Amino acid sequence: MTRYGIAVDLNRCFGCQACAAACKVANNLPKDVAYNVVYTKGDEDYSVFGSAVVGGSLVNDNAGGQWPKCVLTYLPVQCQHCASPACLEVCPTGATQKREDGIVWVDDELCIGCESCVKACPYDNVRTLLDDNTEYYLDIVVGEIDAPNHKPGSVEKCTFCKNLIDRGEKPACMVLCPGRARYWGDLDDPESEVSKAIAGRESFFLREEAGTSPSVFYLK
Repeated sequence: MTRYGIAVDLNRCFGCQACAAACKVANNLPKDVAYNVVYTKGDEDYSVFGSAVVGGSLVNDNAGGQWPKCVLTYLPVQCQHCASPACLEVCPTGATQKREDGIVWVDDELCIGCESCVKACPYDNVRTLLDDNTEYYLDIVVGEIDAPNHKPGSVEKCTFCKNLIDRGEKPACMVLCPGRARYWGDLDDPESEVSKAIAGRESFFLREEAGTSPSVFYLK
C-alpha cells in the first residue's frame, strides 16, 4: 500500500520561497492564504516550530549569533499529513478525511467552518478558514484546471496536490526547488526518492511529542 511523504533537506534549503510560490500559483490561492510557508530563524532550535511558530518573535528574517558565526535557518512548513491526524478525530461532519495513501484533505461540501480541526492541529497556521470576502491577486483564474474551489466558510490546507498525484505527477512544491531540497514519494517503498533520501540521514519531525506521526521528514 502506498504511503506518501516528503523529506526536506535543511542543509540544501536556502529560503528562496520557490516551493511556496509554486504552491500559491498551482492552487490559485487567494490573498492571505498559503498552504506552504518557509520560515526563517536566527538559530537552529527547531523545537519551537509548531504551536508557537507563526506571527511571534520566534520567527524573523534576521541572523542570530555573533559575527563571524552568524546563523540563519530556513524551515518550510505545511500540513504534515499525519498518520494519526488529530484533525480527523474532532471533525463533526466527516469533512476532514484521510485517504489510504496517507493524504489528509478537507471536503468543502461537508465542511461547516467550525474550526475544530484548526484548534486540534498541533501545527498552527497550516489551515485557513475562508471568509465571504475572499480576494485574489489577479482577475483571472490561474494554476491547475482542477485546483481547489476555495469555498467561503470552509477550511482548506495543503493536500499534497492530490489532484496532481492522482494523474501521476508530483506536488507543485517539488518541481521548482532550485536547491533540490525536497524529496517526494512512497515512504513504504525503499526504492522511492523520499525513502532513499531518508536512509542513513539524521531526521526529525515537527512536534513529535504530539503523537500524530507526521509524513514530513526534516533532514539535518
